[in-house]
Amino acid sequence: GREVHLTIYPAPANHGIKFMRRDLPDSPDITAHFKKVVDTSLATVIGYDGFIVSTIEHLMASFAGLAIDNARVEIDAYEMPIMDGSAEPFTALIKEAGIVTLDAPRCFFIVKKPLVLQQDGKSVGIYPSDGYKITCSITYDHPLINEQALSIDISERDFEQEISKARTFGFLQEYEQLKRFGLARGGSLDNVVVIDRENILNEGGLRYPDEFVRHKILDCMGDFSLLGMPLIGHIKAEKSGHAFHHAFLQKFFASKDAWDTGTLEDAAGPHPD
Repeated sequence: GREVHLTIYPAPANHGIKFMRRDLPDSPDITAHFKKVVDTSLATVIGYDGFIVSTIEHLMASFAGLAIDNARVEIDAYEMPIMDGSAEPFTALIKEAGIVTLDAPRCFFIVKKPLVLQQDGKSVGIYPSDGYKITCSITYDHPLINEQALSIDISERDFEQEISKARTFGFLQEYEQLKRFGLARGGSLDNVVVIDRENILNEGGLRYPDEFVRHKILDCMGDFSLLGMPLIGHIKAEKSGHAFHHAFLQKFFASKDAWDTGTLEDAAGPHPD
């Protein structure tokens, strides 16, 4: 429920994405990396040396979708602004500011062999591919969601048109419970798709018939960008979320036989999907 001032600055090659807290003494900064994640219960939160930056996944999805590897993000609060609950406002403002190609090779994690994490009906896997692709499926015991699945090759155009506008969603009873605990103070129908037992409460309804699974892909993009380099591989996620994504990233990084690093030239040539 707080007003937040957010500014994104350009950064040199090999800087990565860093968040700076301008409201704290000495304006400490932190690299957006999965090893800095300190909480995944309601959003992806990074922290270091006693300070945090919360709910970074939507902006990180915009960076990933627009192929931005280097930026400095300055905010004057502990949580990113939710905007309309999607990545579209960030994406539009970044494109308006302009994107510069730097004089340095772009390096990738190149998936060499399948790697899968499964637990309690959830699964995340990554497979060799000749590009970046995400397949996601969700299941909710609710008549407006039920089972939804979508597979998409991630390009800037497809991210903008098919993924970036998908909003976060929640159930009315959960929202009321969060309010009772003093959370989601800034939550409203302006930034969350709210569902009661049988209706979408937002005026205008959904932006896509399957907006729910599209937002899950958006979250997946934001979380996987915390590897620190883009991926060449096919992510398959089923009933997953921030916590399970984080667990998979830890397994992925430790499984050094499953991937190489290199440029697009290194990854040239078809891979079995």
